[in-house]
Amino acid sequence: MSLNNQNEVGKIEQLLLKDASAAMLNQAAVDRQWQALGYTALPNFERAQKEYQDFVEILESFGIDIHYAPANTITSMDSLYVRDASIVCNKGIILCNMGKPEREPEPEACVASYDNMGIPIVGAITGTGRVEGGDVAWLDNRTLAIAEGYRTNAEGIAQLKDLLGDCIDELLVVPSPHWNGPGDVFHLMSTLSPIDDDLCLVYSPLLTVPFRNRLLDMGKTLVEVPMEEFDSMGCNVLAVDRRRCLMLDGNPITRNRLEAAGAEVWVYQGEEISQKGCGGPTCLTRPVIRGN
Repeated sequence: MSLNNQNEVGKIEQLLLKDASAAMLNQAAVDRQWQALGYTALPNFERAQKEYQDFVEILESFGIDIHYAPANTITSMDSLYVRDASIVCNKGIILCNMGKPEREPEPEACVASYDNMGIPIVGAITGTGRVEGGDVAWLDNRTLAIAEGYRTNAEGIAQLKDLLGDCIDELLVVPSPHWNGPGDVFHLMSTLSPIDDDLCLVYSPLLTVPFRNRLLDMGKTLVEVPMEEFDSMGCNVLAVDRRRCLMLDGNPITRNRLEAAGAEVWVYQGEEISQKGCGGPTCLTRPVIRGN
């Protein structure tokens, strides 16, 4: 099967999600898990279901073919953030090996979903290698950026490079900052969201100078997220198509800057499904096939 997913900005044709009810199960399960998983506050299960339904309705309005990972008892409610468990290249799916121990069952739990979708599994990060999907972003269809930090390590990066093989010309390794330490939810896509081939949303204070310069050298215009909107996930924005994007409500400066750069912006309410778990729209989605 020939995929076209070596970009982050083409129209999403096929998408894997995990519904809030399937990830969280019920309020009692949420009550048991939220503190150990590092959520900032206790999510309300009923409100999370409503927020997620509204989120999906926006995605459906773009004509996306949506598939859902099933509920199970082996994964935590963090499985809501389905991007992190896998990476897609033109050969198929590469299963991650999670840096957060509580999330270790998630990649294997995704296999049945990809089998049902007819998407081949290329391989998996194994052993001491660690890679999470939020640390990985296509800069163009032959260049993949990956952060090395607390969730993704050098061994995992080396394995990923081998699995990608001739799919790429370059695997660009970007050192992650310490920021709030190993327990924090921090990925490459906390500071970078591609919006179009030549347009990226960034939080420059946490980008390395070489990486930021590389983005500029590639001809990308950088839209800057202000400091006051970083913690509210202003930099976590999903491109559903070129210059058409979805972001968490409550980041008006970032939204205005994106619109000034020519982007159309949709917003969703996500106090329960995004803010408390520190996972924005890129985290909640695993695009499997995108248009050119």
